[in-house]
Amino acid sequence: MAESPFIFEIDGHNYEQIVLHGSHQVPVLVDFWASWCQPCQILMPLLAKLVDEYGGRFVLAKINTEEQQAIAAQFGIRSIPTVKLFKNGAPVDEFMGALPEAQIRAFLDRHLPRESDTLVNQAEQLLLSGDYRGAIATLDEARVADPDNPRIALVIAQAHAANGNLDAAELELERLPPDQQAEPDLKRFRARLTFDRIAAESDSPEVLDQRLRTNPNDSDARYRLAACQVVGNDIGDALDNLLLVMQRDRKYGDDAARLALLQIFDMLGDDPAVTRYRARMFNLLH
Repeated sequence: MAESPFIFEIDGHNYEQIVLHGSHQVPVLVDFWASWCQPCQILMPLLAKLVDEYGGRFVLAKINTEEQQAIAAQFGIRSIPTVKLFKNGAPVDEFMGALPEAQIRAFLDRHLPRESDTLVNQAEQLLLSGDYRGAIATLDEARVADPDNPRIALVIAQAHAANGNLDAAELELERLPPDQQAEPDLKRFRARLTFDRIAAESDSPEVLDQRLRTNPNDSDARYRLAACQVVGNDIGDALDNLLLVMQRDRKYGDDAARLALLQIFDMLGDDPAVTRYRARMFNLLH
């Protein structure tokens, strides 16, 4: 295999420099392999071809698990080949086995920086400042330059939603291919869209609150108030209200409260609150 400036053999001496520190500068694809592993021998030249073709958008770090057992054990490697992508000093995604080239390209393209990302980043800043039209115009420019960038549709959808056009936001998400529909960022945004729509179709929080003071067992008012609280980033109260609906009226909306809780858990990701509220939901279910 020809030498490449983008491929590194990793040992205990250069692991921190190339994988941990280096991934703050450019993504590092770490290939855990062994000489006796036939799928590893199939995968290795394919990764070498791709790292050269991508021309420095990522580097390839090869770790021989027989020789570097301590590093392999640190990441719990039990099956090879295992390939992990590191960014900013930590693994962000992985795959196992000798995948076909098209699947590896799709894996890389989900994570590697693209030239159009500069425009997407500019659009996100415009969106934060409330310039929805400017954000969408910038994203349209990015789409012309790089129609395959999966970030574009998501940020356009966020711009439409922030501007109150929920139908347009959902149409943008439908443009994304099936393999991207399960991405965590997309799942979180879909969940948020659900609450945006419920809140938009409900009375104001003040009216809903008055309904609950009149009738604390009004499940519809409490459910809709929880949606408004999610939109207002009052997540703790929203979770408490949904748990109360589950406790008092499990059949409301075909188990709508439990499903809403699961969507909030998707939104929160690794937030410690998820563990606490999952436990409370589990206790209600059992």
